[in-house]
Amino acid sequence: MNPTATPELTRNRRLLTGYFAGLGVVMAVWGARMPAVQNTADVSTGGLALVLLAAALGMVAGLQAGGRLAHPARLPALLTGGAIALAACLAALGVCRSLESLLAVAFVFGVAHGVLDVAANAAAVRCQDAHGRPIMARLHASYSLGALTGAALAAATAHTAHTVLFTGVAICAAAAAGATMALAGPVLEPVHHLAAQGLSERQGLPRSRLWLLGLLAAATLLGEGAAADWAAVHLHDLGATAATGAAAYGLYSAAMAAGRLAGDRLTARFGAPTVVRTGAVLAALGLTTGLAGSTIAFALAGWTAFGLGLSVTIPSLITAAGVGGPRTVATVAVTGYVGLLAGPALIGALATVTTLPHALLLPALLAAAVATLAPKALEKPTP
Repeated sequence: MNPTATPELTRNRRLLTGYFAGLGVVMAVWGARMPAVQNTADVSTGGLALVLLAAALGMVAGLQAGGRLAHPARLPALLTGGAIALAACLAALGVCRSLESLLAVAFVFGVAHGVLDVAANAAAVRCQDAHGRPIMARLHASYSLGALTGAALAAATAHTAHTVLFTGVAICAAAAAGATMALAGPVLEPVHHLAAQGLSERQGLPRSRLWLLGLLAAATLLGEGAAADWAAVHLHDLGATAATGAAAYGLYSAAMAAGRLAGDRLTARFGAPTVVRTGAVLAALGLTTGLAGSTIAFALAGWTAFGLGLSVTIPSLITAAGVGGPRTVATVAVTGYVGLLAGPALIGALATVTTLPHALLLPALLAAAVATLAPKALEKPTP
């Protein structure tokens, strides 16, 4: 057994698991009930796009602010404060009745999301250092499982007013974050002591490696955005029913969660460069085969392989960025989210001049690029 795996560190890991899962629940509930928000506030599709842009801009601002504020001593406050602020914004989004109010709250919602994202990942890097073994993939799996839970909750309450759902989830999330406030300091303290001993000291990263990590994150998250926005459309174009089309993203998400649950053990045994490279090859070949097969079965299998193959990439990139400290984590995250936000629109533009299957080859090609460049990006720095 790892001598650093003390009861305090185990509680620390469980606490962070809760934060990642809660973030997944909140984001899934918000995304799943967005049409209801649009109808209640009587905003057009263009107006909703502005709301999503406001949230994205807020998230970029929150990631940058979180990177500057995420000193080890501030992590408990950032985790708790970020979670409570995110929950409060979710409740506020449920009662917005105008485009102006939605824009304002969505921006603050994005800021809270960005701060919590950086704080959780920075704490996860330090917790992983203290454990002395990979735990990042499992923590990110809790986000995926939380998102699946949130989507299921939104589906189960489809005939309930979204205001009630948002308020209920917000109360539960805020109460859970508040309950951990007393534990957060003592739980994270052992990590601080190990950092003081030199285990988690961050010396920064060369700029070239920092940008390589960011570009790989953008390439990976472009694929995630493509799966979220275009998988169902791809299946629909093949003649699938609406339920089967929705299952494509469900299978992708489930495969990603499964891959992350196994990712830490695979990383500990084979090393992050090998695991990420192998997974990216699987993602590239799987999606390419699914697009070339021109049948529903091939398409479903392709999206499943794509999710499984990319599952460990982001946790591994965040771990590598953690060597440079919270600001480096924030920089990689911001660059990655550019791919997540811009990717679906780029694929849509390509589809207008070619076909959707041809446009969806872009994330497959980027997965191949990740496979090629991952070993260099993830190699351990020399002392």
